[in-house]
Amino acid sequence: MIVHLVDGTYELFRQFYGRRRATKGEDEPFGAVSGVLHSILEMIEEGATHLGVATDHVIESFRNALWSEYKTGDGIEPALLAQFHPLEEALAAMGVAVWPMIELEADDALASAARIASADERVEKVCIWTPDKDLAQCVSGDRVVQVDRKGKTVRNADGVREKFGVEPALIPDFLALVGDAADGYPGIAGIGAVTAARLLNRHGAIENFPATVLGKERDRALLFKRLATLRTDAPLFRNVDELEWRGPTEAFAACTKQVGDERLLRRCRTLANEPGQPEGAP
Repeated sequence: MIVHLVDGTYELFRQFYGRRRATKGEDEPFGAVSGVLHSILEMIEEGATHLGVATDHVIESFRNALWSEYKTGDGIEPALLAQFHPLEEALAAMGVAVWPMIELEADDALASAARIASADERVEKVCIWTPDKDLAQCVSGDRVVQVDRKGKTVRNADGVREKFGVEPALIPDFLALVGDAADGYPGIAGIGAVTAARLLNRHGAIENFPATVLGKERDRALLFKRLATLRTDAPLFRNVDELEWRGPTEAFAACTKQVGDERLLRRCRTLANEPGQPEGAP
């Protein structure tokens, strides 16, 4: 069994701006929602049987209380923001497990789902569909991998080491030192990717650094590490069988009308009526 975990927030952004380029700036009210749903159905057509999608139901999380400059919903275009909740409703109606996060983030949900799924002996592989470097910390050997749909790459533990210069477990430390502009924290001044990797490979986690390495910046680095460390304790599901796609619910027809794309209903019903397909993996 292969479990596919999808970053719904990233996919919504990707579809929104991709479609904006195609429509020359004229946003369709639910165009991005339609795009994400089609991409999920494509995964099922290619053999995915067990999958879940994580979204940021609200953009803020517990991290905003730790660092005032942490990312918020400010600056997100209203036309995009208005499609988050309809996407969650449509995914649920399509019969896909969806996790709308409030106190935690979608990344925390993906990390939690990866932990739960990888603990099941029946699961051969867990594929986390997102390019977000935060999720590299969840990669484990060839069993839990990160898939970049846009870049068409699959990153296992060796791939993480090649890209960042450190083991997956040290990604929170790496990001704490170099910063993450997308999440809104700057890292430690004067420490770039090469220096961060050298320090981490020499000393291990930031907590093990000699006092002279970071000096007065140590507490700040540990705070940033806390921001970068994904939570894995979200109680999303108890058994991977809950992630098996069994077809749409009766509510999906109304959702496709709201979205304005009834091709989704036909495509979904065709898939649901077909006999079982072999599993697919990137």
